[in-house]
Amino acid sequence: MQKLIPPFLLVVLSFMIIVLHFIIPVMTLFFPPFNYLGVLFILIGLTISCKVANTFKKIGTEIHTFKKPNLLITSGIFQYSRNPIYLSFTLMLLGLGIVMGSLSVHVVVLSYVIISNIWYIPFEERFMEMQFGEAYRVYKGKVRRWI
Repeated sequence: MQKLIPPFLLVVLSFMIIVLHFIIPVMTLFFPPFNYLGVLFILIGLTISCKVANTFKKIGTEIHTFKKPNLLITSGIFQYSRNPIYLSFTLMLLGLGIVMGSLSVHVVVLSYVIISNIWYIPFEERFMEMQFGEAYRVYKGKVRRWI
């Protein structure tokens, strides 16, 4: 699972949402034009992801989940969420689910949140605590995991 980086999982799950919608469209939750509100979630998620990626690039630290970061970022969006990329990916998946409209696709969104919470985030938190020690523990005590 370590090789399955979050952006790749996002692509796979997005595809699954689309396939599920057409194969098992269990109960329509969002009808046009209300389902197009999902585009707003997608755009917010994309904006957050781009801002985080630009921040990582600007300060020169590693963004890859399984590589060693050299700086602890606690400013910008990181003062509100310790995991803004996972939050942004969740928003994008949720938005896609709303656009598709059917209930069945939200199982995929929930799966992403669970996978993030039990695999990716704990892995990263252990790694960050080893890397940055007390500074990360203090940060973790002040800023929530998601929002």
